[in-house]
Amino acid sequence: MTEIFYLTKRNCMVYLRDKSAVFFSLLSMLIVLGLMVIFLGAMNSRSLVQILAEYGGERDTALDEKNAAYVIQLWTLAGILVVNAVTVTLTVLGAMVQDETRKRILGFYVTPVKRIKLVFGYVLASWIVGTIMCLLTLAAGEVYFLIRGYEVLSVSVNLKLLLMIMLNTFVFSSLGYLLALFVHSESGWSGMLTVVGTLVGFVGGIYIPMAALSEKLQTVLKALPVLHGAAMMRQVCTEHAVKEIFEGLPAGIADVFNEEMGITLFWGEDMIDIKQQVIFLLVYAIVAIGIAAVINKKRRLRDR
Repeated sequence: MTEIFYLTKRNCMVYLRDKSAVFFSLLSMLIVLGLMVIFLGAMNSRSLVQILAEYGGERDTALDEKNAAYVIQLWTLAGILVVNAVTVTLTVLGAMVQDETRKRILGFYVTPVKRIKLVFGYVLASWIVGTIMCLLTLAAGEVYFLIRGYEVLSVSVNLKLLLMIMLNTFVFSSLGYLLALFVHSESGWSGMLTVVGTLVGFVGGIYIPMAALSEKLQTVLKALPVLHGAAMMRQVCTEHAVKEIFEGLPAGIADVFNEEMGITLFWGEDMIDIKQQVIFLLVYAIVAIGIAAVINKKRRLRDR
């Protein structure tokens, strides 16, 4: 355990000492958050206000606009948390690719440290840093809500989000480690980060609501972990606000909204609940770890 601790600490420090990596991780988060709130958030808010006006009869338009903006910003925050869970963990795992390309990994191989401990060192560092960065994002979102005069998320909601953040960062750390086994250059890893960073928002239904996608594309996305990670956090973040804003409207309007925004997901006619999503994500992580273990075992046999 001591060896794993020091390896994990070392890999965390490799990331944190690279000020540019930390800076751009935070900057990308702020840029995406800003774009979502200013552009896409405003568009989605207007759509929600129109729904309320159409089905709600005479309403306080100013209050509806404020509440709609709050719901969409909660929806946005949940999406950004998942984006960070993917991109930050992959950035931290860049230390593994860097160690291989710069031959530092050979120094670990000649020590008595078992390779499984090296694996834990990389994955745990990615998981810890990813979780911390996501919590910083959540804290920034809470401060923003406080400044704008919105209701701050309750303690129970924050605790649920903490557990979901830890789950998501673990899953994407495991998947990221598996990907890193196939990349053998820093430029290749950097290119992959660019591609993943670009696609993750679309794959998670974050930049474009689910209702705007074709049914075939929705089916494909439901087979990927990013969408389920985003959906479970959206459900927890927006549950109370959605109930309040749709109170007094015909039954089923809120359900339609949740489905169109990717807050609740359906497989056929059956709704996928949070417990099923947790199991789905854990299966992805277990499969990734299993495949990585097989690849590492074959490499050990080849190196002998």
